[in-house]
Amino acid sequence: MMNMFFTGRLILPLGLFAFSSQLHARGGERPNVIFILADDYGWNDLSCMGSKYYETPNLDRLAKHGVKFTNAYAACQVSSPSRASIMTGKYTPRHGITDWIGEKSGEAWRTMERHNKLLPADYTWNLPAEEYTLAECLRDNGYTTFIAGKWHLGEKGSWPEDHGFEINKGGWTNGSPKGGYFVPYQNPKLSDGPAGENLSMRLSNETVDFMREHKKRNKKKPFFAYLSFYAVHGPIQTTQENWNYFRNKAEKAGIKENGFVVDRTLPVRQTQDNPVYAGLIKQMDDAIGVVLDAVEEMGLDENTLIVFTSDNGGVTSGDAYSSSLLPLRGGKGRQWEGGIRVPLLMQYPGCTAGVVCDVPVIGTDFYPTILDFAGLSAVPEQHRDGVSLMPVVRDGKTPDRSLFWHYPHYGNQGGEPSSIIRRGDWKLIYYYEDQRCELYNLAMDISESEPLNIQYPEKVRELKTLLDAWLIEVDAKLPVADSEYNPLKEAQVKLTWRTAVLQKQEKLRKQMLSPDWKPNKDWWGSMVTID
Repeated sequence: MMNMFFTGRLILPLGLFAFSSQLHARGGERPNVIFILADDYGWNDLSCMGSKYYETPNLDRLAKHGVKFTNAYAACQVSSPSRASIMTGKYTPRHGITDWIGEKSGEAWRTMERHNKLLPADYTWNLPAEEYTLAECLRDNGYTTFIAGKWHLGEKGSWPEDHGFEINKGGWTNGSPKGGYFVPYQNPKLSDGPAGENLSMRLSNETVDFMREHKKRNKKKPFFAYLSFYAVHGPIQTTQENWNYFRNKAEKAGIKENGFVVDRTLPVRQTQDNPVYAGLIKQMDDAIGVVLDAVEEMGLDENTLIVFTSDNGGVTSGDAYSSSLLPLRGGKGRQWEGGIRVPLLMQYPGCTAGVVCDVPVIGTDFYPTILDFAGLSAVPEQHRDGVSLMPVVRDGKTPDRSLFWHYPHYGNQGGEPSSIIRRGDWKLIYYYEDQRCELYNLAMDISESEPLNIQYPEKVRELKTLLDAWLIEVDAKLPVADSEYNPLKEAQVKLTWRTAVLQKQEKLRKQMLSPDWKPNKDWWGSMVTID
């Protein structure tokens, strides 16, 4: 693995990263933690990660004042498993949630009429009660725990308040915003605000209100605020003002004739020029700015860790076909880098501003990192698949480990049942349909354009052996052959994806960029949803 930290083009010597020895300054208070999680937000869907189209001044501010990780990963290419791994510190096969909760598996998969070769593995539909979550651990160590936004880790009885959160504003069963991004929200854990209120801003305001009330009532007690946006999950929505601004921006940059290519299964977006999605990002970034401003105004920046990341890669195919993550291949639901690599920003007292970290890290690391930052004892029997990132950013220590993923399912974004290992710059994907491996070197080919199996057969064997051992260790459930598999019917489905769906997406892209486009008469209720 790379053992490098740099700001701009300057490589900084290890140890230069001053980690404040005054974590318990201000009268020995434990530090606060604000964890901001976006939904389906891509690796380069923000300005500080290279986007020239989306505008994220507040996330850029966080990157400027903190640490930006370029090799950060979600624990899964879809939502629920990744979120469960953040809460538990475990890889997905250990907690059992390997697909987004609500998706069909086993023989029920046949009702999707995709006629696939395999039946996806069954999975757990509720975050197990025996898991000692990050929220429970912090609560038990004197923290007030708060969530605003998406949960998607089970039915009632397995909601945030059942797993350590004392205050819950908006977290429940659903993984997408049932009522959209404007009132009415149709959320049993979040009352409706005034007409025109935006969901992302509402969740930020709830978080700020919590911080103000907490400071007033519990001056010495720390808090854990989990701001979990529903944005930028579909259905994508924005205001007419935002749409018009980003439509004009796309036009000035030059609108390409074609915006999609078919990659193995579904059409994949190749351009960042979706004005509705850009407006949705702006709404989320504006809301993040409200929280960052409040942190500074209340003086909490002197004693608060702020983390921002995403639960999986951005949506390039399926759902709303929202974005392009080039040079990364694929997106949400897929096994390539676009599906699992995510943005990660961290700001904390004493960190060196504007640092870029290339060390590969993963969502299971947050649990031990936060405990380490808070000065709390580790719980290794719980967060067994994570390591603290504080030695990484403090001392430049690179963990000697492999990273793993297991997704024994078909994704509605084109993903295939597979397991993955990354070790150093090498990445191996194993496909369950045909027992095939793909080997890539991410330092040489970040786009995963050409497998290196023939050139490096010994590396394939090495990584496959490590992956097999890990699958046994975690008792991973595997997909099984479907006895009713019909290859002709499957071919017909894929032909439709490559022709009719491709044509539909190209048409919609042009319509959304047309000056007279209107999704419906009521922009507050405007929805863009695609089959």
